[in-house]
Amino acid sequence: MTSLGQLPLDSDTASSLLPETVMLVGLIAIVLIPNLGDAKFRIPLTSVRVPVLLGGSRFNMTNDPRMPNRISNITFLVAFLSSLVLISESPREVGGVLMADGFSRIFSTMFLGALLLVSVATTHRIPAKTKAPIPEDSDSKATVDRKISVLIDNRRQVDFYILLIMVGLGMSMMTMATNLFMMIVCIELASLSTYVLVAFHKESPAGGEAGAKYFIVGSVASAIGIYGMSLLYLWSGSLDLDVLRESWQAMDGVDPFAAFGIGMMLVAFGFKVSAAPFHLAAPDAYSGAASPISGLLATASKAMGFVALFRVLVIITVPEGAEALWMVALGIFAVVTMTWGNLAALTSENPKRMLAYSSVAHAGYMLAAVAVVGSGISSTEESVVILTAVTFHLAVLVLFKLGAFLVITHLETEGKGHSIEHLHGLGNRDPMIAGSMFLFVLSLAGVPPLSGFLSKLLMINGIVSTSASTGSSDTSDIATWAESVDPLFWLAAAIVLNSALSLFYYLRIGLVMFFEEPASTKPLKAAPSLRMAIFACAILTLLCGVGPVSEWLLDLVNGAIDSFMHQV
Repeated sequence: MTSLGQLPLDSDTASSLLPETVMLVGLIAIVLIPNLGDAKFRIPLTSVRVPVLLGGSRFNMTNDPRMPNRISNITFLVAFLSSLVLISESPREVGGVLMADGFSRIFSTMFLGALLLVSVATTHRIPAKTKAPIPEDSDSKATVDRKISVLIDNRRQVDFYILLIMVGLGMSMMTMATNLFMMIVCIELASLSTYVLVAFHKESPAGGEAGAKYFIVGSVASAIGIYGMSLLYLWSGSLDLDVLRESWQAMDGVDPFAAFGIGMMLVAFGFKVSAAPFHLAAPDAYSGAASPISGLLATASKAMGFVALFRVLVIITVPEGAEALWMVALGIFAVVTMTWGNLAALTSENPKRMLAYSSVAHAGYMLAAVAVVGSGISSTEESVVILTAVTFHLAVLVLFKLGAFLVITHLETEGKGHSIEHLHGLGNRDPMIAGSMFLFVLSLAGVPPLSGFLSKLLMINGIVSTSASTGSSDTSDIATWAESVDPLFWLAAAIVLNSALSLFYYLRIGLVMFFEEPASTKPLKAAPSLRMAIFACAILTLLCGVGPVSEWLLDLVNGAIDSFMHQV
């Protein structure tokens, strides 16, 4: 066995890092393949010319502007399948700072699935054309603008997919991080690429403004998190999660360095999950970015934030049989977040902003469940149930939340999607796409028997089963019992009430799609790969609600969370 630093280069390590290796190979391929040509190098003092393949006249097949998209689709598909296979593999430490286990692979599979859908959707959102016409002097201004737009789309294919693969690498690596510094580096690798992707449509003023806001706010949040990490290092002398946990458990009282360090990191991760009041840049980013990227922010980026929260809050700071320092604050943040998100969504006329605020509300639901884990009344088994519910919700959120953004992506292919009016009469124009969209919003609302209902039910059940038993058993009336029960019980009530509130704006989407007259009866574009992605999300939204598929997914998630909690 050879080694590079602390990283062993053996077959076990290679198999553990197979998804990341696939993405690295895809990254190299996406840079090299479009530049292949017939260039030759002449050996000095001879007339012999050796082909070097890079440069010269590019080969027609590899010079196809659609090639980067094809490489990206293949890369994410292979990485997704390899990550899915590795979920059941036994835990394996890599290099002292990474742990490849079921927990990390559940989330990396989630991320790679979302990125695969985004890559497929971008085939039509940022299309590449092999025979892009050159503007001519006789062309009208509209024709010139259209031709230039096509040329720009062709030119930036490589840039876009390089950034997308970098996001995948950062997200996948951070799921395995057992060192706080490694985790932050991987999060920033994914985040910096995401900032550029938000502003990728430079021809749109909204895109540039959204990207600038998201970058500024995200950079400030990251700086606060890094400062918090430095305080934890000053306090403990190490950034390994296990060492930090041991130091926290051995702490007599509350050390200011430790408390402020954790608090600052919560601010950074609060931005990643779009928790109020750290969510203010999210609606602008979602509405200004291309819809596939908005869907990525609402699903994979949010899940990345929750992985960080699990690692920091559950591993480091949850004491055995006692209330965590952050529990009350997180519970308050949860209620404020879900209520703020739903109220703001009620008044939104832009479907993407509506879905953005909906994403804020869903963050609140999950934060409420995480708060119960730190309550001190939750046993290890109950904590496993709760975190399984949160992780399952994050997994199915990729289906119906990203699916809804893919429908908006379909509208964006014809220059629409930024107003609720563009959904008017969609049921007449394209019943299948409208039906899928209605399915997605019903699942977001938590309507049975869809996957969104099951995931919310599991979270509510986890909170209720943990807290309801704290109520007095010898009371004869509900009012007395309600006074005696642990306040965490009311987090479940807050989720139910906010879910009922969300029905108003979700059902509004169905109302305008099926009961309003469309401005145009022209059918939507064919966009076969985008349609395939939408229908796949719709079918899986149904299958993950009730039936063997949901049971299989829950078993996978439960096994991963169980191993994660027993490492604590």
